Amino acid sequence: MFTGIIEATGYIEGLEFRGSDLVLAVHAGGLDLSDVRLGDSIAVNGVCLTVVSLMDHAFTADVSSESLVHTNFGAYTVGSKVNLEKALTLSSRLGGHLVSGHVDGVGTILDRSIDGRSIRFEIQCPSHLAHYIAEKGSITVDGVSLTVTGIHGEASSEASFSLNIIPHTDGGTIIQGYHTGQFVHLEVDLIARYTERLLEAKLGDAASGQSKIDLAFLSDHGFMR
Repeated sequence: MFTGIIEATGYIEGLEFRGSDLVLAVHAGGLDLSDVRLGDSIAVNGVCLTVVSLMDHAFTADVSSESLVHTNFGAYTVGSKVNLEKALTLSSRLGGHLVSGHVDGVGTILDRSIDGRSIRFEIQCPSHLAHYIAEKGSITVDGVSLTVTGIHGEASSEASFSLNIIPHTDGGTIIQGYHTGQFVHLEVDLIARYTERLLEAKLGDAASGQSKIDLAFLSDHGFMR
């Protein structure tokens, strides 16, 4: 698990396709690797990757064909900049929100504009993700925990959302280099995703006449005395 608070930015040092998979070599920039061990997880632009080898200032990780389908890693080149975050520990501050590192889809930067001291972005998202995104809710963009400031066209194929990026976030992430037309990794809020799954299961039970919500269920969960 991660928090979406970026610890450092790095860049892709090497890429090697091995069949349908990809091996990434990532220069860690200012990320402290002294406490990282083989098998640990590091989020690279929001994608949870497992460290398979370590150097002084770099690490390598395997990217499976499944991950390539749902991310933009296949289009990365040597020198591509990336956001980096090590997996959280039980003593970590949860400054952002709970992030799994499992990307839900790829979005596209539609617009970038100045809004006071912040930068406003409009990002198109896959239509199947739009209903998970709520105004003032959380979303992860390339691994960065951000607050949604507006949603547009959520019932159409042109669904998009807006973000306001403060100077601190802009300066400490790769967001400062974003341009229109650029692809970004998106991960919706875990709570929204699991709430939908639970509701689907309950509605499915109700439709089949096998609802599990009865007096015993309500009593066991504190709704009755």
